[in-house]
Amino acid sequence: MRRVVITGIGIVSPNGLGRQSFTDAISEGRSGVGPIESFDTSGQAIRIAGEVKGFDVMKYLGENKKNAKTMGRAIGFAVGAAAMAMEDSGIDVSRMDPTRFGVCMGAGITPVDIRELVEPIARGIGDDGFSLSRFAAARAGSMDPLWLLKHLPNMAAAHLSILHHAMGPNSTVVTACAAGTQAVGDAFRLIGRGDADVMMAGGCDSRIDPLMLVAYEAMKAVSHSLRPASEVSRPFDGERDGFVLGEGAAVLILESLQHARRRKARIFAEVRGYGSSFDAHGLTRPEPEGRGAALSMTSALREARIDAADVDYINAHGTSTRLNDLMETVAVKRVFGHRARKIPMSSQKSMVGHLIGASGALEAAATAISLDSGVVPPTINQSTPDPACDLDYVPNTAREMTSRTAISNSFGFGGQNATLVMSKFHG
Repeated sequence: MRRVVITGIGIVSPNGLGRQSFTDAISEGRSGVGPIESFDTSGQAIRIAGEVKGFDVMKYLGENKKNAKTMGRAIGFAVGAAAMAMEDSGIDVSRMDPTRFGVCMGAGITPVDIRELVEPIARGIGDDGFSLSRFAAARAGSMDPLWLLKHLPNMAAAHLSILHHAMGPNSTVVTACAAGTQAVGDAFRLIGRGDADVMMAGGCDSRIDPLMLVAYEAMKAVSHSLRPASEVSRPFDGERDGFVLGEGAAVLILESLQHARRRKARIFAEVRGYGSSFDAHGLTRPEPEGRGAALSMTSALREARIDAADVDYINAHGTSTRLNDLMETVAVKRVFGHRARKIPMSSQKSMVGHLIGASGALEAAATAISLDSGVVPPTINQSTPDPACDLDYVPNTAREMTSRTAISNSFGFGGQNATLVMSKFHG
């Protein structure tokens, strides 16, 4: 396996656009969770989210602005994050072999805007009930011929490859909350085994949508807290009562070390290992003993050839749900034993909410940033201890420390688990 490094980071998040803005926000413990502004939430049980503000995809499309009509909101975020990552890396596409340059993206549900369908649905209802033919006739006149492209999960990877002329491996991972982490892990292995020299890897998602809010409310997974919006997401806290939806994208530029050295690139961190597993337990409830999550961590450490005793920081999945936070705590104890209480472990979801398909990519970026900067971001909103969640969650305030090796965890709905191992780069 060739050595693989991270040379560029692009972020579109609720608390920052761009690597530096996001770095400042997580270092300061600044939340991006607030009242939903993109649509009227009157009558909705959920009225807050980690919503991206001030983003305009047109800034990143150059001469391809007409493509915006085929982009759902999440795809637009991916396009922006990729452009930022490419600029951050300083890579010159014209000097690259495009067949050695690929894309791997995590993605999720792309919700159909129910407001687009209200009128044709109404026209489809007659005295004989709902008629598909009447609905189709009402929709046909107003539907863009390329409307479907906004909703296909592989379109983010397709747009990035077209915009940046990446002709190498191209894939999309759709594994719920683990997707972004698995995309980075897959890209790491593609480079490591010699199938590509450079990969854009990450995740994008946006589910802050009227229909999605109803769906998540029905699942009873989101918070109903009446606290101020910025205080609702509280991973590992004794008063947590569910997660907060977020949206955004993160893209990392991964390169073989040889390729990065040849162009004298800045290196944020080295990716050392990747592990994945499945709980085989339940679709919505994590396996309570943390066996699947622990297997993901130990598999990643094994590939990295790193001992658990050498891990200095854990970027937690940390959703703010009762069961998931407890399971992750148990799994960390299973892997790290008596050292578990000595390892700083924090969750950015306390500041941005749960970005689902993009969350693992954003957290991988945060892990690389932490290794590079020597600052461990906090888990904010820690005020009430939970006796069952008794590890060092870096409460409320960032911590300066030089980490040598860190892991980033993602544990998804359905039981899909993924872990990345990264190290501070040393030549």
